[in-house]
Amino acid sequence: MDAALSLAPAEARFTLLHVTSPAAADAAHGAYRGLLGRGGPDPGDQLERLAQASAADLMEAAARRLGRPSDRLEIDDYAERAVVAASAGADLLIVARDGDRSRLGPKSLGKTTRFVVDHAACPVLLVWPEAPPDVGTIPPPPHHPHHGGR
Repeated sequence: MDAALSLAPAEARFTLLHVTSPAAADAAHGAYRGLLGRGGPDPGDQLERLAQASAADLMEAAARRLGRPSDRLEIDDYAERAVVAASAGADLLIVARDGDRSRLGPKSLGKTTRFVVDHAACPVLLVWPEAPPDVGTIPPPPHHPHHGGR
């Protein structure tokens, strides 16, 4: 939020996007169905309710932090595909790094964020969620004595 607010024009309109993956609830439903003859509530249903409540709380906190009117988009799907699809209608997609944030380099992007950066249908602004690491943390070039290559 801080990066978006510091870089966007005052008149910019924001859409807050939250994606909930169905994977965890699907796994819980599947595990429950595998317990033949067991009664009681399906734990996958409870997991879905908890995910919805968590998403609502997160979106509300983001909207408060933004401090201006915004649209909200909540999607139940796989994150990388949902974010790329949502980017088709955006002027700019702001994405925070989600990998190793202790040093500079390609591992500062997780698999999902790498997919989004590579496939987004609009410009992408990639931000550090906190202060970036020192430039001295960048990995050495290939074939460098400290790289391990030949």
